[in-house]
Amino acid sequence: MTKPGIPNEYALSTACFGNRLATIEAQVFATIAMGFRRIELGLSENPVPLGGIEESRRETGVACNSLVAGCLNPKSENMSGTKLGSMDAELRDRAILSCRRHIQLAAKYACPTVILRGCELEDPSLRSEALILQAALVESGPKDGLNEKIQAFAATAQKKGQHQVQHLCRSIHTLRREFPEIRLAVEPGRTFIDLLNYEAMEWVLEDLSEKELSYWHDTGAVHRREQVGLPGQGEWLERFGSRLIGTHLQDAVNNESELPPGLGEVDFKLVAEYTPDNIEKVIEIGPRHGRSEVLAAVSFLLDRGF
Repeated sequence: MTKPGIPNEYALSTACFGNRLATIEAQVFATIAMGFRRIELGLSENPVPLGGIEESRRETGVACNSLVAGCLNPKSENMSGTKLGSMDAELRDRAILSCRRHIQLAAKYACPTVILRGCELEDPSLRSEALILQAALVESGPKDGLNEKIQAFAATAQKKGQHQVQHLCRSIHTLRREFPEIRLAVEPGRTFIDLLNYEAMEWVLEDLSEKELSYWHDTGAVHRREQVGLPGQGEWLERFGSRLIGTHLQDAVNNESELPPGLGEVDFKLVAEYTPDNIEKVIEIGPRHGRSEVLAAVSFLLDRGF
């Protein structure tokens, strides 16, 4: 447990630490001790103050190439990025203000990329249906009849959510116009209460193609969709590969995600085939997993071609 990690080319998300380390300095030094040379500012239940990040970066040489919008706030179901497509103008404005704050932070710390995660579905009837389907999926796991209902729901949500997707595009357009020097990347949402499914992602990236909006892949989120018959890893990576600048590497099984790679069902050999060498590869696993599991995940990924 005290053996230093082998130097690697991955980044480690601060989401992995949870509340185990109370300062950003401690997180940076733990990251370096495990062999990482890059860190991502991720989502946490209890975000740590970032005041010491510049000094710790000078001492260690660690780079910070990405942050997830919402990393300054306690992790919740309604992160700042998810409201960029709200039908409520006040909520959209608040989400834009929050994202603006995160982008300004990225600029301050010379972090080139801000990740916008998801777009929350607001239609009350669809949300109720999604919660019922999620509960059934947790209880019984993927199966033919339930999968068909989920696929039908996803198609309906896409049709009824087009106005929200339009608002999302306008919000991102505003941010891109204000901060052209910072890359913005959109990442698929993780649940059925999220509009950024395969079709919506295609609309958003095409609508903002001239604004250089990028795609960020999430192996765990896409695997959970794939389990119920929605587009899988290969389809996402092949379709959006030209816009891909980074990926969150985590495993998933049934309804559990944020697992260390190697402890779930994600086909990382397939993912590696579609993943360019020059993109950011971030290990993002749940904080209940410790140092030994992080190091095992690194070895697993290297063995699978990453």
